[in-house]
Amino acid sequence: MARLLVTGGAGYIGAHTMVELLAAGHNVICLDNFSNSVPEAVARVQQIAGRAVTLAIGDVRDDALLRRLLAEHPIDAVIHFAALKAVGESVARPLDYYDNNVYGTLVLLRAMAAAGVKRIVFSSSATVYGAPEQLPLTEGAPVRTTNPYGASKAMVEQMLRDLCAADPEWSAVSLRYFNPIGAHASGRIGEDPRDTPNNLFPYVTQVAVGKRERLSIWGNDWPTPDGTGVRDYLHVVDLAAGHLRAVDYSAAHQGFMPINLGTGRGTSVLELVRAFESATGIAIPHSFAPRRPGDIAACWADPSLAARLLGWRAERSVEQACADGWRWQQHNPEGYRAGK
Repeated sequence: MARLLVTGGAGYIGAHTMVELLAAGHNVICLDNFSNSVPEAVARVQQIAGRAVTLAIGDVRDDALLRRLLAEHPIDAVIHFAALKAVGESVARPLDYYDNNVYGTLVLLRAMAAAGVKRIVFSSSATVYGAPEQLPLTEGAPVRTTNPYGASKAMVEQMLRDLCAADPEWSAVSLRYFNPIGAHASGRIGEDPRDTPNNLFPYVTQVAVGKRERLSIWGNDWPTPDGTGVRDYLHVVDLAAGHLRAVDYSAAHQGFMPINLGTGRGTSVLELVRAFESATGIAIPHSFAPRRPGDIAACWADPSLAARLLGWRAERSVEQACADGWRWQQHNPEGYRAGK
């Protein structure tokens, strides 16, 4: 079993991934600065898994901390989640995104190299593809981003590609996520955005629980069947399972490998709202607002490479994600801060 450093492990995807890693018998060290997460998430991961996580509190840009951590804990591989991740915010605050996402990864890679740790699974994004010319998106599609968030992910991928070319002992699997939604079936961990959610699904669940009055849908004039944006919505537990498979793959393969994680099916915003209403019996009042800067009309994955290389496929439906996400929100109307 591997000893894994998980940066940003207390976040939405990180917490679900740690559950999968622990269930598979891996030993996990979580590094998080809790800028957009809380220690309670780590506590609940341990409760679900029935195993302990070693928690280190700090920032991925802290070189001294990383080198000390890698010296104290013999690490086999790193799963790197720690990043800022909102498209609209990145347009307003680009330097923060390049500092945290790009510079933070540079500091991490230098510390890994100094410690002789040469395996990394990187949390990338389908935003690296920008506005697609063809759908579904394969890993061979051009990388051309439309916002600073996507650009920061593309820059890190280039760093990893160059590093693997310079040193063939490195293994870097870059998982290009599509749109994770839902929560663990236990209802104990889930998405807990601070302030106003930047993503669609937590906004829907907050409307459902009465925390927000109505959903704003950003644009109903996109060139899509119903005028709303189309995305590839993936259950977060399926996404977490993809990281487990990627860790195994990295142990046996060197070089840089980008891999899509998605369902292979596009779902519009209105279709997702209707799926949530069907799964929960709760109406979601909504209205339309202008398009957001940096958004695109449609994006969904060709996940066949993940099936071929990782033996991974999405197993859970959008409807199941809606039911699981609602269970989390019902039991935790204020997120981790006041959950039951």
